Amino acid sequence: MSIPAQVVNAMTIDVEDYFHVSVFDGIVPRHQWGALESRVERNTDRLLALFDDAGIKATFFVLGWVAERQPALVRSIAALGHEIASHGYGHRLVYDLTPRSFREDIRRSKLGLESMAGRPVRGYRAPSYSITPQSLWALDILIEEGFEYDASIFPIHHDRYGIPISPRHPYPIQRDHGTIIEVPGSTVRVGPWNIPIGGGGYFRILPYWWTKRGIERLNSEEQRPAVFYLHPWEIDPDQPRLTTSALGRFRHYRNLGDTETRLRQLLCDFEFAPMDEVMLPEPVEDAAPALAFALPYVW
Repeated sequence: MSIPAQVVNAMTIDVEDYFHVSVFDGIVPRHQWGALESRVERNTDRLLALFDDAGIKATFFVLGWVAERQPALVRSIAALGHEIASHGYGHRLVYDLTPRSFREDIRRSKLGLESMAGRPVRGYRAPSYSITPQSLWALDILIEEGFEYDASIFPIHHDRYGIPISPRHPYPIQRDHGTIIEVPGSTVRVGPWNIPIGGGGYFRILPYWWTKRGIERLNSEEQRPAVFYLHPWEIDPDQPRLTTSALGRFRHYRNLGDTETRLRQLLCDFEFAPMDEVMLPEPVEDAAPALAFALPYVW
């Protein structure tokens, strides 16, 4: 299947360490994070080198907790020409926060990242795609705090996240205080279902052809770019093993040793650029019909 040369996809990295992952909530106490071995800098440096070899730029959604402890990493990402965006501060699921604590979390992250990178932070992605029907109020706060786009809604069914009736392609959300562009996780439509093809665990656990064919379909049949995402810990098979459930171990540790090779192949098979270059100029769908069920927001 030939892919039109003009279709460029978004490459995005959620910069967090292995112990920040939501599957370890309650297993690794937050007050112990600072005592654990940090591997995020070396893993992110490997990704930066890989992208440099491939000649691409990406968007790095940086966790504020990481940025405060690794400010040189943030400056390095920015100096190499990549987009800096926010992954929040403390890697807390949005639907577990109050509006006030969510505002404090994203404000602390945004201000810190802007100071380190020396440029505005336009985008936000919630930990574990945790803007769901229970936390759509967060979009109002993101607008008020100056974010131009959000990448936190996955239009799929999942046990931890997802709004399956949401539009599959970028769309504007208009609220009283302004507008924000929602950039959903990438899917293809199969019958009545949206099937995820955009990265993360779907990239590691499922065979490579799953992602390749999905992106080809988006690029060729729908003439749409895909949003691909990955975490630095996903290319690190030597990371410490933490205790969790069997499902959690499967989701977190499966095929870690294969991810970097697959990523190198992906960079050969498709074109990539940062999120703000690929997704923002022309929003393509109106969110009002899909999100009407959630309005007015419940605070």
